[in-house]
Amino acid sequence: MRRLTPDVVLPALRGGFGRDYHHADETETTQRMLPTDAPHGAVALAERQTAGRGRLGRTWVDSALMFSVVLRPPPPVANWPELTLVAAHAVADAIGPEATIKHPNDVLVDGRKVAGILAEASERVVLGIGINVGGTSWPGAGWVERDRVELLVDVLERLERGYEEWLSRR
Repeated sequence: MRRLTPDVVLPALRGGFGRDYHHADETETTQRMLPTDAPHGAVALAERQTAGRGRLGRTWVDSALMFSVVLRPPPPVANWPELTLVAAHAVADAIGPEATIKHPNDVLVDGRKVAGILAEASERVVLGIGINVGGTSWPGAGWVERDRVELLVDVLERLERGYEEWLSRR
């Protein structure tokens, strides 16, 4: 499997998200790879996580595409939870018409979870996104067959567009 290093990812990007790109072969969680001053649209991606987590404290360590994206939305903070659903739509749309959203943060194919989104907010929102690509060790989970670079670039482009649409509706 090709590593998603900056020399592979940066030339493939089609938008502004991911231009500030942090890569690690292994980390506890991509959420913690991003410096506090990381700009809007910064991305951290790890080939493997050792302490990644999903909702309800579940672990997310062996997905084939695990990354986090920094958003710096304007107030009010009460609107920020909507960004989880913006990300879910970006992931589902990138996967294709067979993908559905299990509100608010899971993406399913054929009723099986293939992706999850976890948002953490402070002075910024960090969206942690995990997508099972090419297989998974989780019993009952699903996955997508897709080139990881293409899928990452597609999700980032759709997330950027979705974020701009979310801003325009405010």
